[in-house]
Formats: sequence, structure tokens, C-alpha cells
Amino acid sequence: MTAQLLASELANLIQESKRKHNDLRQAAEKSLDELKSLRAPGEAQIAAELAQHANFVNPFIIACGTKNAKFTAIAIVCLQRLIVSRALPRSKLSPVLDALQQATSAGLDVQLKILQALPSLLSNYAVDVKGELLVTALNICFILQSSKNAIVNNTSAATLQQLVVSVFDKVVTEDKSGTASPPVGEAPIRDGTVPLRAAAMDAYRVFNDICLLTENQRPEYLRFSGLPQTFGLELIESVLTNHAGIFSTHPEQADILRTRVMPFLTSALRGRPNFATSVRLARILYTLLRRHLSILPSESGDALEILTQLLDQDTAIWKRSLCMEVFRGIFSEHALLRRIFMLYDAKDGQKNVLKNLTATFVRVSTEKPTVIGLSYQSTIPVANPYANVGSSTDQAMLEASGVTGIISGSVGSDGHNTGISTQWSTMRVPCIDQLDKTDPPTIPESYVYSLTLACITSLSEGLAKFILPLTVPSDGRRKRLQKGEGGRDSPALPTDEQLAEKGPLERSTSFKKNPVPVNPLMLENHPLIAEVRACAAFIDECWPAILATCSTFLMAALDSEYYHGLVRAFQKFAHVAGLLQLTTPRDAFLTTLGKAAVPPHVFAACLNAGAARPPNTPTATPEAANSIFSNARGLLSVDSLVSPAPQPSEKQRQHSVDVNSATLNTRNLLCLRALLNLGIALGPTLSSTWSIILETLQQADFVLFLTGKAAGRTPLAAKGPDQQAELEVSTLLANFNTEIRAVETAASRLFESTVDFPNPAFVEVVDAVCNLLETRAEPPSEPNSRPHSPPSSNTLKTPAPTHKRVLSISTSALTGPNQEDQFALAKLGDLASINMERLLSYPPEASGWTPLTSELIITLSSTFNTAPVRARAAETLVRILLEAANAVASQPDDTRGQIQTRILEAFRDALLPLQTVDREVSVKSHATDVDIHKIMLEGLKSLLENCGESLIRGWDIAFEIIDSIFVTRNHGFQERKDSISSQRALMTRSFKLIRPSFASLQLICSDFLPSLPNACFLNLVDTLYKFCTQDDDLNVALTTVTFFWAISDFLSGKSRSMSITEDMMRESGDQALVKLAAEPSHRGSGAALWMLLLLRLTSVATDHRLELRNSAIQTLVRIISAYGDSLSPEAWSICIKFVIFKLLSSVVEELQAIEKSSAKNKGQDDWKETAIVVIQGVSGLFSSYLRVLAKLQGFAGIWRDLLSHFAVMLDVQVLDINAATYSAVRDILRSCSEGDRPNVGKASIDLAWDLWSRRIPVPRDGKDDKSVDNQKCLLVWVETLLELYGLIQNDFGVQRTQRMLTLLHDAMQHATPGAYASDIEYVTPLQGRILQVFRMVRTEQPGVPSAMITQVAEFVSLAFTHENPVKAAAEKRTYVAMSKESMSILQSLVIKNASDADMYETGAFATALSALAKPILLKYQFKIVTKSVQPWRQATKSALAVLEATLRHISAIDMPRETIQAIWEIIISIANGVISADCQIAPIGTNILDDQEFDIASFHHLRQLIIPALGAEVIPNQTRKAYAEGLFRTSIIHAPAPAEASVIYGRSGGDTVGLSSLYKPRSGRTIDPPPTKRSLMSEVCLDELFSLVAVHGDNDDESATPTITVQPPTPRLPPPNGGMTLPSHTAGDAEAEAKSAELAHELHVRLAETAAPYLILRCALSLRAYVADQPLRGRMPQPLSQRKELTRILRCLVELRSEPDAIPDAPNVDSETRKHLLRLYTLLVSAIQVAGTAGDDKVLGLIREALDVVGGELGV
Repeated sequence: MTAQLLASELANLIQESKRKHNDLRQAAEKSLDELKSLRAPGEAQIAAELAQHANFVNPFIIACGTKNAKFTAIAIVCLQRLIVSRALPRSKLSPVLDALQQATSAGLDVQLKILQALPSLLSNYAVDVKGELLVTALNICFILQSSKNAIVNNTSAATLQQLVVSVFDKVVTEDKSGTASPPVGEAPIRDGTVPLRAAAMDAYRVFNDICLLTENQRPEYLRFSGLPQTFGLELIESVLTNHAGIFSTHPEQADILRTRVMPFLTSALRGRPNFATSVRLARILYTLLRRHLSILPSESGDALEILTQLLDQDTAIWKRSLCMEVFRGIFSEHALLRRIFMLYDAKDGQKNVLKNLTATFVRVSTEKPTVIGLSYQSTIPVANPYANVGSSTDQAMLEASGVTGIISGSVGSDGHNTGISTQWSTMRVPCIDQLDKTDPPTIPESYVYSLTLACITSLSEGLAKFILPLTVPSDGRRKRLQKGEGGRDSPALPTDEQLAEKGPLERSTSFKKNPVPVNPLMLENHPLIAEVRACAAFIDECWPAILATCSTFLMAALDSEYYHGLVRAFQKFAHVAGLLQLTTPRDAFLTTLGKAAVPPHVFAACLNAGAARPPNTPTATPEAANSIFSNARGLLSVDSLVSPAPQPSEKQRQHSVDVNSATLNTRNLLCLRALLNLGIALGPTLSSTWSIILETLQQADFVLFLTGKAAGRTPLAAKGPDQQAELEVSTLLANFNTEIRAVETAASRLFESTVDFPNPAFVEVVDAVCNLLETRAEPPSEPNSRPHSPPSSNTLKTPAPTHKRVLSISTSALTGPNQEDQFALAKLGDLASINMERLLSYPPEASGWTPLTSELIITLSSTFNTAPVRARAAETLVRILLEAANAVASQPDDTRGQIQTRILEAFRDALLPLQTVDREVSVKSHATDVDIHKIMLEGLKSLLENCGESLIRGWDIAFEIIDSIFVTRNHGFQERKDSISSQRALMTRSFKLIRPSFASLQLICSDFLPSLPNACFLNLVDTLYKFCTQDDDLNVALTTVTFFWAISDFLSGKSRSMSITEDMMRESGDQALVKLAAEPSHRGSGAALWMLLLLRLTSVATDHRLELRNSAIQTLVRIISAYGDSLSPEAWSICIKFVIFKLLSSVVEELQAIEKSSAKNKGQDDWKETAIVVIQGVSGLFSSYLRVLAKLQGFAGIWRDLLSHFAVMLDVQVLDINAATYSAVRDILRSCSEGDRPNVGKASIDLAWDLWSRRIPVPRDGKDDKSVDNQKCLLVWVETLLELYGLIQNDFGVQRTQRMLTLLHDAMQHATPGAYASDIEYVTPLQGRILQVFRMVRTEQPGVPSAMITQVAEFVSLAFTHENPVKAAAEKRTYVAMSKESMSILQSLVIKNASDADMYETGAFATALSALAKPILLKYQFKIVTKSVQPWRQATKSALAVLEATLRHISAIDMPRETIQAIWEIIISIANGVISADCQIAPIGTNILDDQEFDIASFHHLRQLIIPALGAEVIPNQTRKAYAEGLFRTSIIHAPAPAEASVIYGRSGGDTVGLSSLYKPRSGRTIDPPPTKRSLMSEVCLDELFSLVAVHGDNDDESATPTITVQPPTPRLPPPNGGMTLPSHTAGDAEAEAKSAELAHELHVRLAETAAPYLILRCALSLRAYVADQPLRGRMPQPLSQRKELTRILRCLVELRSEPDAIPDAPNVDSETRKHLLRLYTLLVSAIQVAGTAGDDKVLGLIREALDVVGGELGV
């Protein structure tokens, strides 16, 4: 066929080329002749002979070069046949390839033939086609691949891919050949270069150029560019897929992956590639991760991190699906997953790849709850028939095109199916395999979630397949049984037949250790130990995220296949974690399975169902019952890891519960069976985790009990007509009974497996069963208002066995028998009976005795359990204890005594919870408590009857049990719920308990007294005391007091001498007395018992009943008083310390409890009365026997303790008690001052001072009760100070003075007004008494005057510190009268101590001035008006008097500059306060003119004192500036224009601005502001400004010029240090006079320099106003007040001769005393023009005079 074809085609060439192309014709003829000359018989021989004729192919090569379509087509057909048949001469390979390349521009058939020939060419001539030939061949494919014809394009792409793979096939062949062919070149690698042979070099160059072309870069060897990126990626993938081994053995290829491929992949993924590119990128990346992870460690980590970020942050669903498909592939290969973890997460400093990925799974699973149908429980997915597929497609197209800001997912609630199902949550072709798509396909919204589930399932499967075989010994491995529906891959369980043969639980005495699974982590020598550790580390690191993800899906809408897979994943992950002894993840997964095994609202549903059941509901057998459900969102919560959906309130959940929510469905049972299988598989390694499994089983069985094992319907995720979902629900309902049987089988095996447990494991099981019993906490007001359970901790752990599940419910809701608790109690009884030998043979903690009995005690004592449950618990406990007592009756004494003590302790511990305070919260619970108590007391009687003669230990415990019928109650509990221990009284719990209790006591007294130890007689006394103080009968309680007298007489007769010594009381409490009383042979035993009786009587004295305690107190005081003269000093000391002081302490405790009480009742007033009685009794006792007590050696300690008790009594802070306490202290101090007091020394008086000075007797919180008058208490307190001051006045130093002053100040502030009308005009009695103390205190002690002045200054300020004085006046606490009185006291104190340097140095003087300055500065702002002198007037008078007395002493005292400056700053503030007043807020009826006259006179007086001393160098210029600025602002007579406000008052409260702004004209105004109401004061201030600037001491030739006469005359000159007094000089001392004059001049110059700017500014304001406003008036005259002001200013300006140094010189003008006119020259010129126009002759004349003066200065 080949020869014929060639001959035919050559003939055609010859025929077609006759006319033209002679060279082609000749070559064709020659080739035809050669062909005809061949005589080979077969095709192969012909091909071989043709390969030897080099020129045979010439015509075909020439034909291709002609570019003729016919010639080219013939030539290509022939060349293709020659190549396929291997007939092509090897020497002609290069021309042939060139010919083929030239023919690429021909038609479609030619191009396809070329593409068919190229693979054969590389295959048949593999050895020869290399280097440039290979490049040419590839370039041909590249050229054709760029064709626009789809057929050629696709064919060329496939051909090129085949050629590239063939290149790498040659490398494999070359590597296998083993021939040492020489290298043809070198290729770079990471650490240098590597020599390469021909095939390897070609492969390196081709792969490198493909990578460059894919990156849109120029290739290095290939002569082609513009390769489509998607096609380049496909080429890379084909190479990586077909020849993965080459990249592991050839470092140059690995270097390309490291430097080219991976950087390009990561950068491309970070960008926004389209769908087609992204698919190919993902495929390449997945291939690299699977096959080349080891050679690309860091790059692979970056890639995984990028994929995780895309999954977490990208909004395009197709891109996230691609990432998840890559992760699905990775998770399906667990070996790869382990390698990734070991390579990254397990190494320090590396990326947490898997940890971050699993965390991303959490966020992905919860981002769209509505899509997966997230709810409170698992539901069936429902298809939405109205889902808009088109919108999803449009969305995907937008995302694929790179449009930003598109949020994936449908809009609205009807746009998607609900849940995850195999019907719509999967894709027939994954996105990563859709290479033919350019746009992303339609992807279900739940597809990403199904992929996440697949990852989790694969992860668990891989872990289980790797770890589980390692835990079984090699000789014990066997094939596990296959499970049915829902139990696949569960731990092996015995069949039902095997369990039936085994029968019920039997007594076990073996205590053998159950085989424990091998922990693979302990297999140190195993070859896979490193990977085992990696698995453990992975679980430990990633379990929270995996659990959160699984928990989310567990509450989502899943079909059966997905749900079964999820449960299997849960079970296998928990199984692996348990086998590896990873308790935290194991417990967390078990907890979550437990939560899924019961309905989420099961508690509320069970509660309602339990209430609805009829009372005669038969009690189920223990095997079918279980315990009360614990809060499903509490113990079994994983909310700390993921919150599936917003939780409604508890009340809403209870009201919304229906029947279905209270039933178990098949899925609940599936989770429950998985949980039980895990318990069986993990066995004794569970430790405290048993509670999770058993509590879940209890909850599920309780639901089954309530519902009669009715099948629960698995809810649908949404409403809609979905037949498939309904079919799945029906299937689950049909399998319900099968699942029930499987669960029952697993549960039976679970309990039976505990028989052979060792003691520790058995104790753990007991603890878990005990935890099945519910212990509820505080009851709410309503059953349906149960508060939320506390949130779970961040690390989800199983609670310790000692922690109980707490429910806040009311027992009223549980009307029927509490079946679940009955079940738990029966199990506990069975465990105890079966293991009684174990319980008695080992210590209680090790054998389980302690947890078992403790749980029974808790159950029988819980007031929230039903009565049958509590009675069952009590009967069970009594039966166990009596059985144990009979079992040890024949044991040796040592063993018998220990066990008897344990048994009696159990009796006692069972009654202790019944004796708690405030236990009886309802009639029902109290009645149940009484029944339980009676059962236990009858059990004690039975024990004494049966074993009393053999009882060798525990008699004291028996007395405790007898005493348990008494209860300590708070009197008036219903009225005072906040009281804790106050007003106690012993009462019997019930009349029903008295007879059983007394029966045991009577049995002891009649039969077993010889057996009683001596110490038990004290118990007998205490028991009698309790019977006497019981609260049921007051007459019995009162009669009890006579028994105290009778017992006292008995003890006195038995021991006539009561030798009471300190040794008896040295130990804490009455321990020493008890020890002595317990030893009858000791001679002090009787005295000890007598003392104990006194102490018991002291306890009775604090009874809540007023009559009983008053009787006891009076009895105590009478006893001590009656024997006072005969008692020895030591006995006195003991009685005071341990009886009287204890009585005080007890009363104080009761008072403190009253203080904490939130209610007020008569009982509280009674206790106050009792406290006063006690205080008065103690006071009388000490006052009467002080001389006797003072002789005691420890009197100082007694005095100290007495005052300490008084201090504690004062801490209660009840006014009446405080008054009684201070009265007692006052009386005792008065008795101290009467006659000699040899032992009451200074230290004791100091303690009295400490008591008085602790604080004022007001409530602790500082808030005054306005309804209570504390004046009396405070007056007594001040009277106590008077008594105390008489005793310590010689030692009353500064510190005590300061403390006294502070307390008096606080007392004055905290005193309530009481019945007094107001303290505005007159001081209150307390204020008057306090002021009397101030007048009484001696000021001779150093520092005392300063302290007194400071405190009195605070009193002065007290009235002016209120934010709202009017409100204070309404509350009758203004301190105005007191403040005015304090001003007089302050004035006298300062004047009296004016020469005391300490007054100035300590700042007391400055404080006094500041206090006086406050009312002066407030003036009219103080709204309280008095009928007498106003406070500010009194303060002004006092301030002037103080300054007049003190300023002359400043020069003689060396004080710091800061002190002087501070004093002068206050003085200036007083001056500014005197001259200023806000008349707008003056109270109605204020005589402003009279106040103005007073202020003017005060100002003149003050000026006389401070001018010119204010100019001293030590005084800051800022102070002088403040004085001048105050004068300036007060001198303003008319309100300025708004434009001038900033000039006067400064900008933003700052200083005034300069004159530059005044030279600018302002807009005029026609509104004439009225003058200020204090215009005279303004004129005085204006005159003062002129006076300050005027030249001082001028006697030169200019004296003829008119001058200003300043009133009053300038005062005496001050010294430079700021004082007022000059040194006296003789008349002839001319030098001193000159020096003084020079000094005075300097002072005036400083004042003038400060005041000059303000004076010029003041004058400029008026001139500027005249210039701006007068033209608007026309010929109308200026307002009178303004005209008067202007003419006054102009006249003063003309007459003023200013201080030469006060005003800077004007440019080019030489002037001395007229510089002020030069500064105003511009305004004067403007004013003369306005005056001339207006025709104002007077103003015009004054201005002319001023300008004439200016002209004279200018020399005109």
C-alpha cells in the first residue's frame, strides 16, 4: 500500500508540474524511478530500502516549498506515510521538518496530516529528533495551535501535549538505559548546576519554556510566543501527571517547579483568574501537593495557605468549590494529610496549615445557616420547587468574569433548597474536572458544605484505619462484625443472643481488671510511632474546629446518607482520641454526641408531659427508667465552639414545645447507640467521662418512659411539598423499633461490663451513676422562668464527679413519682448490694462507699426531689447501713469500731442537710423533710436496739443525731429575709420528731449510761440546753432558765470552791472548759462546768425573743453583781472577758445582721433596746467597780477590750446605740476624773481619745437619714470630747487638733436639721457647741493656730461650696449663720496670731484669705439673702481687718517668694471682688446703691493698704496686671459694641488685645446702651487708672500744669518685699528720706507701666465710640451719660502728667509726661472732625486743648 500510494502521488506530482516547476518534476521523476527499482517483497523491506535513499524525499520537500496547495497536499500525504512506515531517511529529518513547517499555512487537510505525522516522527525517530529538530517539531505544533479553526486548534493542542509527554518518555528511557552517554549541557539548580544528557536537556528546555510561555514570557529555546495560558497549564499538568518520578530524580526539573511553577501558581491564585484558568491551576496544585510535597515544602505551605484564604474570604462559590475539591482530595489520602501535618503544623516556626484549614471549616459551615437548614436538632432536607436556577447561573457568570462586589447566593428565602442532600448538594462532574468549560457551571449552594462533610468523613476514616489496628494485640486481632443501618463502623458489640444468655447483673467478687486497649503512643519501638504521634498532635490541635464543624452539621438538615456518615465520623474521631488517651477531645465529642442523642427541648417537654401524666402512673422497672434530664444547653453544650443559630429565651422555648419535641426519633437513637458503643469500646479508660454517657442514656430513657417508647418524627427543615423528604421520614419511623432494640442491647452490656472493673474504675462508675441523680439549686418564682445555664468554658471538659447538674425548677411541676430518680436509686442499691464485700473490705474512698452514701444523702435531703424519691433514697441508705452494721457485728474491735463510726457518720451526714438555715421553703417540702428525718431517727433507734451493746465508738455522733431535731431559726423570717444569724432561737423541726429522738435519748439514759464516755456528759448538757431553748414553746424556754440555776446549784454542791483561773480560758472558745469538764477527777471540773453554764446562759441572752433574752441578761448581770464583792480579781477578769464581753459581741453580731436586713420591723427595735440595756449594764458595772477593776494587773487590757467592744458597737452606727455608747464612755471618763486614778494612766486615756476620734457617729455610707434627728447623738459625742479634753488638754498637740477639727467639720456637715427651721440666721445647737469648742481650744501649742485657722476657714467656705444654695436652703442645711460666725472667729484667730510665722508658711493665712474671698467674689451670685448683714459684707470687713493687721508683719518675716506671691494674688482677687458685681442677677430688693457705697469705701480702704506696695519687685507682673485689668473692666460704664468685646474681654477668655485694633474705624450704632447701675464705682476705677499712671513726686517746672488730685491720698511707702511698713527715720536723716523716695518711685513706675496700656485702651474705647456713633446722630446731642463720660476722660487726659517710664516713646517725638496723648493722637484727630461737624463746642474745646498739648510736645 505504501509503495502504490507513493507511486501514485509521485505520478500526480509529475503530471501537475509539467508546465512549471521543472525542478519538482525532475526530482519527482527520479524518485519514481527509485521507487520502481525496488524489488522488496513486503512493506517493511520497502520502507527499509527507501530509508537508504536520501534523495527520495526531495520532491516532497520541494513541493512544500512551492506554497502550491496541490503540491503541498500531495507532499504532506507522502511524507506522513513515510514517517509512519519508518521510511524516512534520517539524514533528511531536518529538511522534512522545515518542509512541514512551511506547509503549516496550507489548508485544513494538510494541517491535520502534519499533526498526524508529528507524533509518529518523535516516536519512530526518537533518537534523532532532539535539540533543534525537537524545537522545530514543537514549533510546528505551536504554529498550528494558534489557528482559528477549532479542529486544527484542538488537534494541535492534543498533538503538542503528546509530543511534550514523548519528550519526557525519552528521559525515562534514557534513565533506564544505564548507558554512560556524555552530558550535552548543564542546567541550573538551587546550589549550582547539574550536567544533563541529551533527553534530559531537551526535557528541561521544553518544560522551562512551557512555563515561561504560560507566564507570558519569552521562551529561551522554543521559537514561538503567545501560548494560551490555559493550554500552557494543561501541558504542565500532563507532564506532572505522566512523569511525576522525573521531578523527584532530576533536580533541574524540581528547580523549575520551585522557581517557576509554584511562584506562578501562588501569584495567579492570589489574583482574579477566570474559571478555566482557576480549574487548571487547582489541578496542577493538587498534583504537586500529592506527588511533590517533599521537594516543595515551603512553596506547598504557601499554596495551602492561599487555598485556605480563598475558601475563607472569596465570595465566588465556584472558586470556593475548587478549593474544597482540592481539600477533599487531600483529606481522602490520610498518609498525605499526616505528611502535611508533620511538615508544617508539627514543626515550630512553620505555618499551622491544617489548624487554620479546620478553623476555616468552622466559619464556612456557619456562614449561611439557612442554606444548610441549621436548627436546634437534625432535620430532613427539603427541596424547594421554586428555586431560581437561572439566577444562580447569572451569579456564577458574574463571579467568573471578575465582577467585584457580587455576593454569591440567591436573594430571598425561596431561592434555594434547604439542607444537604445527595439529590442537589453534589455535582455529577466536579468543578476541577470541567476542563471544557470557560464559564463556571451552576453550582448548588450547599455543594461547599457537602465537600466539607466529605473532608471530615475522610479525615475520621483515615485516622481510624491507621490507629485502630495498632491498639489490638497481634494475637488478638480479629475481624469486626458488620453492623446494620446506622451502626456502620461502630465498635464491635455482642449479639442479642449472647446478651440473653448472660442474664441479669450478678454479684461479682473478682474485681479483675478489664483489658484496657493499648495506647499506640506507648509503642515506643513501633516503626510508625512518629506518625502516631503526629496523629495525636493533629487531634490535640485541631479537635475544637473539627468538633465545631461537626456540631454545626449535626444540627443541620442532612439526608440519611450524609447523617450516617457524619455520625460515623463523630464516632471514629472520638474512638481514636480515646484510644490515644486524649481526654479533652474525647470528652468533647462524647458530649456533643450526647447532646444530639436527645431532643433539644426535652426538659421542658418532659416537664409538661410529667405534669400531665395521671397520678396513678405505674412505676417503671429500674431497667426501663432513668434519671431527670440535665439542661441540654448546659452540660451537653458545645456552644463555646459554635452557636448554630440564635437561641430563643428559655420561656419561649418552654411555651413552644410540642409533643414531637418531647420524643426521640431514629436519629437521636443513632447518636445514642454510637455513644454507647464508644463507652463499650473505650471501657475503663473513660474515667469521669462515664457521666456523659450515662446521663445521656438517662435522658433518652426518661423520654421513652414518658412517651411509652413512641417513635418520634424527624422534623423537616422547611415547609414544602417534597415527597422524597416525606419518604425518608417514613423510612426512619419504620426503623425506630430496630434502633430501640440496638440501644437497649448496648445499654445492658454497658452496665454489665462494670462487674470486673478494679476499684478505681468501679468508683468512677459509681460517681457517674450518682451524677444521674439531679440536685437542683435555688428555686425560681415560676417553673417556666428557669434561668439560662451558665455558658460553657472555652475548653470543653466533662464536669468533675463532685459537680452536680443543677436545675432551677419548682417541685410543684413534678406531680407523679420521679421515675428517673427511682431508676438511679435502684441502680445505686444494686451496686451496693452486689459489691458489699468490696465496700467493707477497702477504705471508703477507694471502694466507692463515700460517693455512694454521699449521693444517697444528697438525694434524700434535696427539697426539690419528689417525696417518693426522697423516701426511697432514705430507705435505701438505712437498709445499706443496717446491713453493714449487722455484717460487722462479729468483727474484731478495731475493725468494728472504724466501720461503726463510718455507719453513724452516714446517719449524721444524712441529717445535716436537713438542718440548714431557711430550709423549709414550703409546707410540702417541710413535711417530706420530717418524714425523712423520722426514717433516719427510727433507723438510729433500730441500730441501738440491735447493736447498742457492741457499740464501741460513735456515741458523740449519736448525740448529734438526737440533737438534729432542733433547728436554729431567724425570728420573723418572713419579714426579714436578709438577716443571716441574728435573733436566733432553737426550735424543734416538728412535733413528730420529738418522740423518735427522745426514744433514743431515753434508751441511752436507761440502758447505756455506763457505756458513755466522760466527754459525752457535756453532750448531754448541750442537749438539755437545746431542749430548753427550742422555739416551739416559749414557756419551756423560760423554764429552762431555772434549770440553769438548778444545774448551777448542783455544781456548787459538788464543788464548793469555784476555782476559776485563766488557765481554763487560754484556748480559743471553751475548749479548755470542755477538757476540764470532761475530766471529773480534776478539781476544776465543777468550776469548768459552771463556767460553761454561764456561757450557755450568755448564748440564751441573744435569743430572738425579747422576754427570754432580757431575762437572761438580767440574770447574768445580777449573778455577777451579787458575787462582785466576793469574786477575786482573777475571777472578775474572767467573767468580764468571757461573759460580759462575749455578751457584747453577741449583741453586736445581731445588730450587724439587723443592719444587713432589708426590712424594718419591731424585732429590730427590740434588739436596739437590748443593746442599750447591755451598754447601760456594762457602764454601771464598770462605774461601780472601777476601783476594784483598776487593781487588776491586766486592767489596761480590760480597758482596751472594753473600748474595742464599744468601737464595734459604734460600727453598727445606730444613732440610739451610738448615743448610749458615748454616754457610757462619758460616764466612765467622769468616774476617772473623780479622785485618784492610779492605774488609769495616759495610755488608757489615749485609747479613749482613739475611740472618740475614729469617726463621727453617722451612717457608714455617709448618707444622712433626713427622717432621723442625729443632733442628740452628735451633742453627746461633743460632750464626750469636753470630758476627754479636760483629761488630755496638756497633750493636745497639732495632730490631735487637726483630727478633732476634721471630725467636727464632718459632724457639722452630717448633722441633720432636725426640728430647727433653718440655719441661715441662727446657728443650730450643734453648730454653736462646735464653735464653742473652737473658742475653748488653747492655741499655745506650736502649729495649733495654723490648724485652727485652716479649719475655721473651711467653715467659712462651707456655705459657699454648694452647687445649688437654694436647694440647700430648702433642705435647711445652708451653714450661712455658722459661716458668718466663723468669719468673726477667723478674724480674731488671725489677728491674735498675726506675728506667727507658721501661719504664713503653712498656708493657713492664704487659706483664710481664700475663704474670705469666696463670698466677696460671689456677691450677688450667692442667692441666699439674710435678714442681717450679708455674708459678703461680713467677709469684706473681716478681710480688711485681717489685711490691716497682717500686712505690716510680712516685712519682718522671712518667707519664700512663692508664699508672698500667693498671698498677693488672693489680695488682688479680693480687690477685684470688691469693685465688681453682677447687678443683673442681684436678688430682688437689693439696694445696689448702698452696696456700691460700701464697696467704694472698702476699695478706698483696701487701696490705702496695698498701693504702692503692689509695685514691689517680688510680686509678679501678672498679679499687677490682674489688678489693672479688673480696674479697666469695671471702669466700663456703657456696654461696648460687639466689635469691641474682644478688646475688653479678650479672645476666648484671654488677655485684652493691643491698641492697633482700636485705630481701625468700626461701624457706628444707633442704639445707646444704658450706663451701668454701679457707675460711681466705674468712675472710681477710672480715676484709679489715671492715678496709677500719673507721675509720682513731680516738683519740676511743669508743676504749673493742671494735675489730677487722687483721693484718698497716696499711703505710706512699702518696703520692697511686699510689706506695708517702712523703717522709721529721724527728721534729719536726709539720706534715708531720699532712699525711701527713690524706692517709692520705683514702685509707682512698675504700677504705671502695668496700668498705662489699660488706661490708654480705656480712653480709646470712648473716643472710638464717639467717632463711630456720633456721625449717625447728626446734630442730635450725645446721650448725657456718654457725654459726661467723654468729657471726664478728655479733661483727665489733658490734665494727666503720666509717668515718663510707663509709656514707650513715640517715634521721632521727644516727650516725657504727655506720651498718652501721643498714643491717642489719631483718635483725637478723628474726634475733632466729628465734634466740628456735630457742633459740640464743649467736646471740641477739650479736644483742641488736648491737641494743643500734643502740638506743644511736637514743638509746633
